Amino acid sequence: MKVMHFVTGGFSGGATQVALSLVKAGQQQNDIESVLVLRRKAHMPKARVEQLKQEGLKIETVNSWTHITTIFALVHLCRKHKPDIFVAHGFSEHLWGRVAAVLARVPRIVHVEHNTRERYNRFRLALSSFLNRYTDAIVGCSEGVKQVLLERGYLPQKCYAISNGIQLFPFEKTPAAWDARKRQVVMVSRIAKQKDHATLIRAMAKLKERGIDVPLKIIGKGKNKNLLPLKRLVSQCGLSDNIEFMGYRSDVPELLMQSQIFVQCTHYEGMPLTLIEAMAAGCAVIGSEVPGVKEVIEPERTGLLHGHENDEELANAIELILSKPDLAKDMSTNARNVAFEKFSTEIMHDNYHQLFRDLTHNEV
Repeated sequence: MKVMHFVTGGFSGGATQVALSLVKAGQQQNDIESVLVLRRKAHMPKARVEQLKQEGLKIETVNSWTHITTIFALVHLCRKHKPDIFVAHGFSEHLWGRVAAVLARVPRIVHVEHNTRERYNRFRLALSSFLNRYTDAIVGCSEGVKQVLLERGYLPQKCYAISNGIQLFPFEKTPAAWDARKRQVVMVSRIAKQKDHATLIRAMAKLKERGIDVPLKIIGKGKNKNLLPLKRLVSQCGLSDNIEFMGYRSDVPELLMQSQIFVQCTHYEGMPLTLIEAMAAGCAVIGSEVPGVKEVIEPERTGLLHGHENDEELANAIELILSKPDLAKDMSTNARNVAFEKFSTEIMHDNYHQLFRDLTHNEV
């Protein structure tokens, strides 16, 4: 069976990482031949694409001048490669990808939704609903995303939840003992509006007001229009000595395994991979009580939740972990076990590949 994956060419998001992971895993399957199609972006790392091609991956790129030109380029590639299954990942690529797959008469179409909230206007929502008639499976990357799809009125028999997974090998060595870890808070994410860094910064200010002095490391890059207001907020709160913007780091697993606390402060998520990585690293984790996060964290067993945009609750959660090391140790151990048991890339690959096989045998 030949499977074509279509996704944005920006490598910073989870959708591209999942599609790339599935294409790589498909190389290990005797009955699956995978092709990855990337929609070119201005910031697409061309050297990375060439490196992946040299590793033996089949990769094509299509223009992003307009949605219409993207659709026709995809139709051409579908006729060239003749896939049995077309998998359209993420917004808004899943719309234009599915239009092309319908026009090219690809036998099976899969739509993968990677977030609980997207920029749907009336036209795009109507187009998605129309395309659902021709779509054989609609996959949410977590139970939270699947529930959002059902609330939109998508047919239950077409909706599936396949959780995104992480590569566990960077976290396989025994993590440092709790007392040997750095007493610091870490957040790893893009610097973007979706990620609610401001609530975390305000929570750190409340902790300082209470006499609790703990460093915060913010890892991730973003545009200045998002980064500069956060730096101003840090300065206004008098936290310049407490908070460090570290930018992109290639050693995130090592940093997580050296840190006590990880915070996933966000407005919405699909499946927060950095949260899973922090769990695998043995951090005590705290997350916003929003779909995509609240399904991962079991309060006071694998971590803590705080109300969306509630800096007071977040400060309380951080203070609780700092003041109750035994609870923190238990939660971090439980979280690590859950990450290894439920959220590996191997489990994700197996679930997708089984879905693809079922689709080609008309069993779904």
